[in-house]
Amino acid sequence: MNRRGFLKGAGAAAGIAMAPQVAVGQTPVPVEGTTPVKPGSDFMVEVIRSLGIEYCAANPGSSFRGIHESLLNYAGNKMPELLTCLHEESSVAMAHGYSKIEGKPMMVMVHGTVGLQHASMAIYNAWCDRVPVYIIAGNILDVNYRRGNAEWVHSVQDCAAMVRDYTKWDDNPVSLSHFAESAVRAYKISMTPPYEPVLIVADGKLQEEPIEEKNLRIPKLVMTAPPQGDTAAVKEAARMLVAAENPVIVAGRMARSQHGMELLVELAEFLQARVQDQRLRMNFPTAHPLYGNPGTLPLNPNVTDADVLLALEAQDLWNFTHRMTPLNRFGMESQSTLKPGAKVITVSAVDLSHKSNYQDFGRYIEADLAITGDAEATLPALIEEVKRALTADRRRAIQDRGRKVVEANNESRKRHREQAAVGWNSSPISTARLSAEIWAQVKNEDWSLVSWDRMLSSWPTRLWDFSKHYQFIGTHGGSGIGYGLPAAVGASIANKKHGRLSINIQTDGDLCYAPGALWTAAHHQIPMLNIMHNNRAYHEERMYIALLGAKYDRSPETSDIGTALKGPNIDYASIAKGFGLYAEGPIENPNDLAPAIRRGIERVKKGEPVLIDVITQPR
Repeated sequence: MNRRGFLKGAGAAAGIAMAPQVAVGQTPVPVEGTTPVKPGSDFMVEVIRSLGIEYCAANPGSSFRGIHESLLNYAGNKMPELLTCLHEESSVAMAHGYSKIEGKPMMVMVHGTVGLQHASMAIYNAWCDRVPVYIIAGNILDVNYRRGNAEWVHSVQDCAAMVRDYTKWDDNPVSLSHFAESAVRAYKISMTPPYEPVLIVADGKLQEEPIEEKNLRIPKLVMTAPPQGDTAAVKEAARMLVAAENPVIVAGRMARSQHGMELLVELAEFLQARVQDQRLRMNFPTAHPLYGNPGTLPLNPNVTDADVLLALEAQDLWNFTHRMTPLNRFGMESQSTLKPGAKVITVSAVDLSHKSNYQDFGRYIEADLAITGDAEATLPALIEEVKRALTADRRRAIQDRGRKVVEANNESRKRHREQAAVGWNSSPISTARLSAEIWAQVKNEDWSLVSWDRMLSSWPTRLWDFSKHYQFIGTHGGSGIGYGLPAAVGASIANKKHGRLSINIQTDGDLCYAPGALWTAAHHQIPMLNIMHNNRAYHEERMYIALLGAKYDRSPETSDIGTALKGPNIDYASIAKGFGLYAEGPIENPNDLAPAIRRGIERVKKGEPVLIDVITQPR
C-alpha cells in the first residue's frame, strides 16, 4: 500500500472495536459490522519505510511486538527486512558493520529495559566510532497497559536515559504524529556529521491500539549538508601546508566514501605529502607511493619528522604526538615527539558533539589551527586553496620532496615483505603467513575485509593492496569485545547485493562473546568467509599481565591464568557446524591453509557462510 492509500485507510480506523483473539496459524475472522482495524504500528512502519531503511536487526521482544507484526504482515517483510539476531548487542554491532560499508543506518529494535542494557555496549562502540545506527526501543509508559510483572520490570519512565551519554539524540513520542516527526528528525541527525547512534522510544500503547488521530502525515526527509570548515581558516591551512618543508597528513575517520578517498589522494599528490592512515576507516590506498609506513600499530603513526601536521578526523591525536612512560616503568611522564616549531592543523566535526561523562575524546590538543567541520566536506575547498597557493618554485621543491617520500615508503614495503617470511613454515601458523595465504586467494576477486587487522600485527594492511572504500571497515570504536563477528555479518549483508567476497579474519576471544551471529549468517544465507585467528588466548591482556609481572620481577609463566583459552581447547569448527555453517579445522599445518581457503571461497561464491579454524601464533 502506498502512503496515500495507507493514510486514507488510517482515518477510517478511528473508534473501531478490538478484534477477537486468534490462535497461532488461524486466519482472523472479521467481526460483523466493523471496519478492519489498523494499529498504530502500521503507521509507524510506514514512517520507517519512508526513510529507505533496508534492514532491521532484532532479537524478538514483546515491547515492540506491534512494530514486529506490522513489519511482517503490513510491510511484507521488505524495506526493512527483519534479521533474526540472538542477542541485542549483536543486533547493534551488525548495524555498526553494515553502516560502514553501505554509508547509511540499519534499524535495530531492542526490548525495554533488558534489551537496551544488552545492547548498550554495542551502542557505545558505535558512538565512539562515529557510526549512524537507528534504534527503536519498545516501552510501555502507561501503567494501565502493563500486563503482569514482566511488563513492569521491562518498562521504564525514561527509556533512553541509560544510553543518553553515548547517543546523539533521542525522543519518547506520545502520539503517532509525534513519532513521525521524531523518527524523521532522528534519521537526519544521525546522518549529519559526526555520524552517531540515535534512539526513538516506541510506546506499546501507540503501537497496539487502533489509530484514532486525524490527518496523519509523514514529514519529508531533507538531509543536512555536511558542515564545512571556515573559509578563512581553510585558506590559512593551505598557506601553511604549501610553505611546509615536510608536511604529514594523518587520517582517522576522514573518508565516508570512495570520493573521500579520491579527495585525499588529490590533496596528498598536490603537496607530495606522506599520508599516515590510522586505519579507522578506509582513507587512502595502501599501494599508493605516498602511503606511509603502517608499522605494527597504525593507530600510532610516526610523525616526528613533520614540520606541519594536518590531522583529518584523527583519533587521540595527543597520544601519538607524545611519548608516555611505558607500562613496565614506574610513574607517568610525557614528552612531545614533534620537532621544535612544528605546527598542528586539525579538521574535525567531532568538536560539534562532545559530551562530558564518557571520555572518548582524548587529551586536549593545542592545535595551531583548529578547523571545525567535516573533513571530507572541507577537502574540496582546501584543495582549491592549495592549488592557488602553489608557485612554480614551490612546485619544484614539493616534487623533490615527493621523490624522497616515495623512496622511503618503498623501502618500508620491502622490509615488510622480508619480515613476513620469518617463521613461514612454523606451527602454530604465523599471522603473516595467514594473511599472505588469504591474499593469494582473494587478490583477483572483488573482495572486502570486514574485520580489523591490528590483532594480526596489521599484516593485511602491510601486504594487501587496499584501494576501494569498501575494502576495509576499520575498528570497533569503543574497544568492546563481541563487536567483531556480528559487525562482520552486518558488513557482509551490505556487500551481498554487490556480489563482493566478504572476508572476516575472526579473533577467537571475540567470537566467544557472540557466537550466535553465526546462526544469523546461516539463517539469512549471508555469504562470508570467516577465518579464525585462533591463538587460544585473550592475548593482549596476557601481554599486560606479563609486563606488569616483569615490572615487579615476578614470573611471566602465570600470565596464562585468566587469559588463556585452553584446557579444553575450543573447537570453533564444531561450533560453526552446529549453527549451520560449512566449517573446517582446526588447521595447524601451514601447507593445509591455501587449499582450505580455496574450498571455502568456492562455497561462499555459492551463497554460503563458511568458517575455517586456524591455529595461529599470538600476533
